[in-house]
Amino acid sequence: MVSDNAKGVILAVSSSVFIGSSFILKKKGLKLAGATGTRAGFGGYTYLLEPLWWVGMVTMIVGEVANFVAYVYAPAVLVTPLGALSIIVSAALAHFLLKEKLKLIGILGCVSCIVGSVVIVIHAPQEQSPRSVEEIWNLATQPAFLVYVAVTISLVLALILHFEPHCGQTNILIYLGICSFMGSLTVVSIKAIGIATKLTLEGTSQVAYPQTWFFLAVAAICVVTQLNYLNKLHANGLGTVLNWGR
Repeated sequence: MVSDNAKGVILAVSSSVFIGSSFILKKKGLKLAGATGTRAGFGGYTYLLEPLWWVGMVTMIVGEVANFVAYVYAPAVLVTPLGALSIIVSAALAHFLLKEKLKLIGILGCVSCIVGSVVIVIHAPQEQSPRSVEEIWNLATQPAFLVYVAVTISLVLALILHFEPHCGQTNILIYLGICSFMGSLTVVSIKAIGIATKLTLEGTSQVAYPQTWFFLAVAAICVVTQLNYLNKLHANGLGTVLNWGR
């Protein structure tokens, strides 16, 4: 019998493969779209008419669905670090398909991702699953977490409103910062939605709870924001992330 943690690991790794591949497909699509219209990095949306970009988007959606289901079976501390494997997939595919040479610092980054993921998977704690969305809400409204949310949102707004217009075109850390900070909130929301889905399928409906819809709205906002700035990151030629030494 396969344990829940094992199911979560398998789904998380599969998710990383799909998401890592989607970055390359979307970047190729953005390049093709940029050659015939305004680049996404300069506010253009011609990539929406590019079939290859949509192939990458569908691939990403499949990966995100697998990632979502992984949170249902395994704790966030186990699933989230495995998302780093998507960087390795992207770096490898970029080396062969986009001809972006992977330098020593990129190789060291890949090795660090693998070592870190393995260590966390081995030592991941057992998780006591909340029995309702209300329990998750009570945890999410603790003062310490609310302070973290306030700081995170403040940093994202500062990056979007001040730093992105001035140096977003040249500094990779601006877009990465926005996506990373929003990603931390996405993890919490997706975990809540996953648990709500699991409990609902088991017969304890969570649909009537307003907290369920709140977490769903937060997840949607975070995902859309990340997709927007990931497209700008790729369109400006700043990704693949590990290709800094070029």
